[in-house]
Amino acid sequence: MKRTLLIVGCGDIALRAAPLLQAHYRLLGLYRRPEGHALLRLRGVTPVFGDLDIPHSLGKLAGMAHAVLHLAPPPNHGERDTRTANLLAALSKRPRMKGAMLPQRLIYISTSGVYGDCNGALIDETRLLNPRTGRALRRVDAERQVRSWGMRNNVAASILRVPGIYASDRLPLSRLREQIPALLPEEDSYTNHIHADDLARIVLAALRHARPGRVYHACDDSNLKMGEYFDLIADRFDLPRPPRIARAQAEGRISPDMLSFMQESRRLDNSRLKRELHVNLRYPTVFECITKSAVITSKNG
Repeated sequence: MKRTLLIVGCGDIALRAAPLLQAHYRLLGLYRRPEGHALLRLRGVTPVFGDLDIPHSLGKLAGMAHAVLHLAPPPNHGERDTRTANLLAALSKRPRMKGAMLPQRLIYISTSGVYGDCNGALIDETRLLNPRTGRALRRVDAERQVRSWGMRNNVAASILRVPGIYASDRLPLSRLREQIPALLPEEDSYTNHIHADDLARIVLAALRHARPGRVYHACDDSNLKMGEYFDLIADRFDLPRPPRIARAQAEGRISPDMLSFMQESRRLDNSRLKRELHVNLRYPTVFECITKSAVITSKNG
């Protein structure tokens, strides 16, 4: 009999991972909007109603699954991730079913933004955290909750720190067509990437091989600054490269959210991902995906 996996946060990555996970697990998916029920059914995932912002709606989760995949983002305000707190509290309650127990494994999808600005340094998972934005502070809080909960309850809880996710249908083509500027090369920041399909495969690898309490960089081998990333895509899709401006000119011409990403520069070492999770990336760098995407687009007219 297959073990049961509860997916919390059934967005694009969860749905990409579902076909891979179904070979190993019976899948349950938490949903809160009516349209989510039909979508999960269509993908072979059993829907379970619950809203992470409404604790009493999560009462059925206790004892429901052998493993939990937590991809839900934190709230958009405050310094605490109350959604993760509500989820862990629900999982900790005494199960109603006879013989049910706590999950044996939990994988939490976090972000590389927890490191803040590293001035372009190559960093591994031992780097001290230095969150500079509200969203990063909430991710740090979530990580601490997950690791502490895992240790207290003897649950193998592990964390994937994920950078910018891209795919053939997740490229900044509209940004390039609108000619939104990028920073001058000498003022630009390093950025990190992972293809959505590779991330789906990493999720499965983490469920199988991740060590308890361990953190992994879920990123590829690219070594690009943000402007170089935009230029690569522009060239492959026959679009004009974005204009370059000085950082001092960026306010008002680049959105505050994008500008906050441009103010943080780091390069992630993914050695632990490959060594411990045995991951072979399908798209080792952005170049492999962009080249293939451009060819497919060209053939389709």
